[in-house]
Amino acid sequence: MSLDKNELDIYSGVDDFNRRAAHRGLKIKVLCECGQRCLLMLYSERLLEKLLCDRRRRSLLERFGYSRCLDTQQCLDRLSQRCSQHKEFPHEIGIFLDYPVEDVLGFITHKGSDFKLCGYWKVYGNEEKARCTFRKYDKCRKYLCNKLSEGQDLYKILSLS
Repeated sequence: MSLDKNELDIYSGVDDFNRRAAHRGLKIKVLCECGQRCLLMLYSERLLEKLLCDRRRRSLLERFGYSRCLDTQQCLDRLSQRCSQHKEFPHEIGIFLDYPVEDVLGFITHKGSDFKLCGYWKVYGNEEKARCTFRKYDKCRKYLCNKLSEGQDLYKILSLS
């Protein structure tokens, strides 16, 4: 596989971020490259590992070919493989993004219909808890966008420098 200049820039940027953020346990993984776009996942290794140890989450992942013996990195590799193979996001991506299991299951069961609330994801379970989470996400997103528009460095905003 050959990489063009833009792809090299992406991978060198990811490598640089991972090196600089290692002390905080943060990482970026390239999940897939689709034409001119690249899907990145920024995550906390510790928090993702904890999510993937949850019995209900692992059980759901097994339905999509994630063996119970896979470690966190291998699960991310499997997710990356599934992202590359499908035109749509694989439904289990919600498990990695810390969506409630009942919402991921609801989305799969109802094929994206009959939800109670639609925000960052479609809600089939606890509507009020989801609203609260959506407000937190909105606040965080606004803060980050404001800081970036002020010209602040991502590493400084995330307290990585």
